[in-house]
Amino acid sequence: MRRQSTRTFVILLSAWLALGWAAAAHAGLSVGADSLVVPGVSMTGMQADFDPQADGQGIQMRLVAKKADIPAMGWRKLGVALEGTLDRDELGRWIFDGRARLRGAPGGAMANATVRIVADEAANTLAVTIAQDKALAEVALPMDQVSHAQITLKNLPAGWLQGLLSTVWSGRPTGGKVDADLALDLLDAGVQAAGQFALDGVGFDTPGGKMAGQKVSGSGRLGLDTSPEGATIDLDAALRGGEWLLGPLYVDLPAHPVQLSLSARTQKGALGIRRLRVTDPDALQLEGELAFDAKGDMAQMRFDRFNARFPAAYERYGKGLMRSWGIDGLKATGEVAGHAAIGANGPSAFAFQTSGLDLAMADGRLGVNGLRGSLDWSADEDRPATKLGWRSLQVYRIPNGAAEGNWRSKGGALTLEKPLAIPVLDGDLRVLSLAWKPAAASGERLQTSLALTQVDMGAFARAVGWPAFGGKLGGAVPSLRYVDDRLELGGGLSLNVFDGFVDITGMVLSRPFGDAPVLAGNIALRKLDLAQMTSVFDFGNITGRLNGSIDDLRLVAWKPSAFKASLVADQGGRISQKAVNNLTTVGGGGMAGGLQGTVMKLFKTFGYRRIGLTCTLKGDVCTMGGLGAAKDGYTIVEGSGLPHLTVVGHQREVDWPTLVRRLQAATKGDGPTIQ
Repeated sequence: MRRQSTRTFVILLSAWLALGWAAAAHAGLSVGADSLVVPGVSMTGMQADFDPQADGQGIQMRLVAKKADIPAMGWRKLGVALEGTLDRDELGRWIFDGRARLRGAPGGAMANATVRIVADEAANTLAVTIAQDKALAEVALPMDQVSHAQITLKNLPAGWLQGLLSTVWSGRPTGGKVDADLALDLLDAGVQAAGQFALDGVGFDTPGGKMAGQKVSGSGRLGLDTSPEGATIDLDAALRGGEWLLGPLYVDLPAHPVQLSLSARTQKGALGIRRLRVTDPDALQLEGELAFDAKGDMAQMRFDRFNARFPAAYERYGKGLMRSWGIDGLKATGEVAGHAAIGANGPSAFAFQTSGLDLAMADGRLGVNGLRGSLDWSADEDRPATKLGWRSLQVYRIPNGAAEGNWRSKGGALTLEKPLAIPVLDGDLRVLSLAWKPAAASGERLQTSLALTQVDMGAFARAVGWPAFGGKLGGAVPSLRYVDDRLELGGGLSLNVFDGFVDITGMVLSRPFGDAPVLAGNIALRKLDLAQMTSVFDFGNITGRLNGSIDDLRLVAWKPSAFKASLVADQGGRISQKAVNNLTTVGGGGMAGGLQGTVMKLFKTFGYRRIGLTCTLKGDVCTMGGLGAAKDGYTIVEGSGLPHLTVVGHQREVDWPTLVRRLQAATKGDGPTIQ
C-alpha cells in the first residue's frame, strides 16, 4: 500500500471493519496485506480474521503483523498479535475488547495486555485503554489526526519507555514506575511531547557507566522535541531521594524535595545542559551550565552563581567532584558563595567569598579553621585584589596560627602581593612569595619561597609524636615548586638542630595529596652534638660530634623503601655502657679485643676514637657496615685508651622490620617511631 494521509488510513480502516462485520456476520472473513505504511507507522505480513460470535453479538477478530515499526517511538521489528471481540454499540461506535501481545517491545511492554479500543467516527475520536498488571495507559486521539494524542500513564514500568528514550540518548531505564499526563505528536522525523509526570524509584544507566541513577522519585513538567539531529529537553521538577552519577558529579538526593530546572540538548550522544538551576534549601543553590561528551566525560561546568552550605553540600553533591580532583574524604562546616567555570582541561575562572568555613582532609593531613575573606581568579583576565585569611591551619599534624594574605589574579596566576607571616610552633613561617596557576594542567603549577625562624623543636617533637628535645628550628627554602603532580625543593633547606646542621637537598614529593605520597631526597648531617641527641632518645650517652649522610632517600606513604645511610663520629669522645649495648644490639654483634663481661661492669663510660655505622636499604633488607672490615664482621666502635673497647657487627644483612624493632627496643619505645 502506498503512503497515504492519516485521514485516508482511518477511512480505509473503518471500511475494512465494516466489510469484516458484514461478511463475518454470515460466514466469516480473512483479509491479508503484504504491507501497510502510514505516517509514523509501518507493518508487514498482516493478516486479519473475522468470525461471528456464537451468540450473534459481535464478531471475533484476530489481527497479526509479523513486523511493525514506529521509528519515532523507537519501536522496531515488533511482532504484533491483537485478539478480541469487535462490536458496534447503539451509538454506532466501534468497540474492541481483547488482548494485545507485542513481541520484542522494550521493557516487555504489552507482552500480555488487555486492550479496549473505542472508535467514534461521529465524534472524530479514537480512545485506547491498555492495562497490564498494575500498569495503565490511556490514549485519546482525533481520528483525522491520529499522530496527535493525549496520553495518561499510571504505574507504567520505566522500561516501557526505553524505545522513546532511545531516540533521545544512549541510556536505558533500569527500574521504577512512571505516571504522566502528556500531549504527544508523532512527526515524520521525531516526537514532540509536553505535560506532567511523576517518578517512583526510577533508575537508569548508560553503556559506559559514567551516567547512572537509581531510586529517583519526584514530579514535575517535561517538554521534549526530537529530530534526527538531536533532541531538546525542558524540565522543571521537584526530585527527592535517589542517587545520580553524571561524569565526575555524584549526587545523593535528600528525602525532601530538591527543585531542578533545566534546558538540555542531546546530539550524537553528547549532552549539553544550557540552563541549569538547582535549589536544595539547606545545602546548595546554583545556576549555570553543564556539558558532557559522547563518552560521558564532563566537557564543561560553569556555575554563574552558587551558594553551598556544609556539610550537607559536600555529602550530597561534592564527593564525586572532589574525588576526581584527588581529594577523597573531606570534613567541612560553614558556608561559601561564588562562581566557577571548569572546562575539559581544567578551571578557567573562579571566585568565592566566605565569612566562616572549616575544612579538613579525613586523614588529618590538611585542615583550615575559620577561613574568611575571598579569592577572585581568572585564566584570561586580571582581577581585583582580595584578602583571604584563617584562624588556624594544620599541615601534616603541624599546627599553624592565624594569618591573612593579600591576593591578586594577574596573567593567569594567583599571586601573594606581599610576604605573609604564619605563626607555627612558637616561631614563624614566612611565605616570601607565592604564585599559583590553577589552569596549568602540566608543568609548573605553584612556585613559592619560604623561611622558618625560631620554631621550637620541643613543640615540633610533640606535634609529630617524638620525645621532647630542646633547640630551635630555622632555615630557608629559596624555591619550592609544584610541577605536574610533585613538589620540588629548589636549592636546599638548612636546619639548625642539636647544635649542628641538617641540610636537605634534592627533595621531591610526588603525589602529595594521594594515598601513597612518595618522598625522595638527600640529607646531610654536620656536627650534631651526640650528647644532646642521645639524651633525647634515651639511647645511652655518647659525647662528640656526628657527621653523616642519608643519600637517595625514598619514602613511600611515609615509610622508608630505600636509602644509603652513613653515620660517623670521628673526633673521639666518651660512650656509656648502655650505648655500647644498644649499638651491639643494632649491629647484631658483640665485643671484641678480649674485653670480658666482668671488666665491663667496672666502667660506666669508655673512650672511643671513632664510631661508624652504615645501612643501605633496598626493599625490606638493610645491608649493614661500619668503619671497616673486622674478623667475621665489621667494626662499629673503635676504642681509645683503657679499657680498649671495640664493638663488632656480625650481621651484614638485616631484615628492615627487625632493625626497626631493635631501634625501638634500644630506646625503650620512647623514641620516634620510624614509619
